[in-house]
Amino acid sequence: MPLVRIDLVEGQPSEYRSAIADEVYKAMTSTLNVPENDRFMVISEHKPGDFIADPIYLGISRSRACVIVQITLNAGRDVDMKRAFYKALADGLHARIGLRREDVFINLVEVAKENWSFGNGIAQYT
Repeated sequence: MPLVRIDLVEGQPSEYRSAIADEVYKAMTSTLNVPENDRFMVISEHKPGDFIADPIYLGISRSRACVIVQITLNAGRDVDMKRAFYKALADGLHARIGLRREDVFINLVEVAKENWSFGNGIAQYT
């Protein structure tokens, strides 16, 4: 059960934001074994002064169009799966909305299964 948080600078139309969410979900299901309908996402827009992404860290030239995608998910995926996800998402966003690959910042946060409750005050995975 991934929980996806997508952050970007305000001003993009709803279709753009929806396309990002769709591409994240597509990349998760195709590379990280995320099941169908396991889609929980929050998209937040920020004023330019409230969204800081260093424009040159690690030699990667980022623009103001940078999008930060943070995903909390169950621990256990190997490095190859994660790399495949990073590539699939960057490629998918580039192909669909023209977002530069350099402007796709991804962070995975792995947690144990007992850290989830999908509702009813129950830890469904334990």
